[in-house]
Amino acid sequence: MVPLNDNNPTQLRPFVTYSLIVLNVVIFLYELSLSSAALEDFFQRHGMVPSELTASLGTGDFNQIWPQLMTLVTSQFLHGGFLHLAGNMLFLWVFGNNIEDQLGHGRFIIFYLLCGSLAGLTQWFFASGSDLPSIGASGAIAGVLGAYILRFPKAKILTLLPLGFFFFAVRIPAVFFLGFWFLQQALYGLASLDAPANVGMAGGIAYWAHAGGFVFGIILGPVLGLFSKANRA
Repeated sequence: MVPLNDNNPTQLRPFVTYSLIVLNVVIFLYELSLSSAALEDFFQRHGMVPSELTASLGTGDFNQIWPQLMTLVTSQFLHGGFLHLAGNMLFLWVFGNNIEDQLGHGRFIIFYLLCGSLAGLTQWFFASGSDLPSIGASGAIAGVLGAYILRFPKAKILTLLPLGFFFFAVRIPAVFFLGFWFLQQALYGLASLDAPANVGMAGGIAYWAHAGGFVFGIILGPVLGLFSKANRA
């Protein structure tokens, strides 16, 4: 299922959402300028490598732990291919503006980066020995989806559905669209427990990061004021 738009107007212009999309695109264009070897090194240095985070935590040395923790943020802006980038940015475009509208610009960027970092930690928890870099904005965007289903369960999502060789556009309530998405991620995560699940060079998908980001979005959204705008109204 591919979301095209929602029937959920906003009052604030979503500058942060637009800026995140632009930043992700600019960094991806930089990735395209790198050779294969340089790109691999770029992912290793700035992606979240579970085994390296595990090793740094084992040292107890803050100087080694801090750079690895920072990759929980930097990895959110790296993508392994055009479809990876396009899919993530489409979801951010459709759903991000409404959550930014509810939280405000400042709290939204805090919410976004926190969800992405906690999603990365969720992936690390289930694949702590993996040497493959986990990259992508999916975990942070999953947090946005979690907040959206909590705040706007009845919003209608214009969705492109495949049926054989044909595609149909239908409007689906957010609770069903996003609920199905989360269930899919959780089931795939359970099925991949015995295998590395990383987005990027390995071509895998970090399902646990998606599921974790979604859950943390539901938790952090209200804490950061997801419903405060409605209460003021």
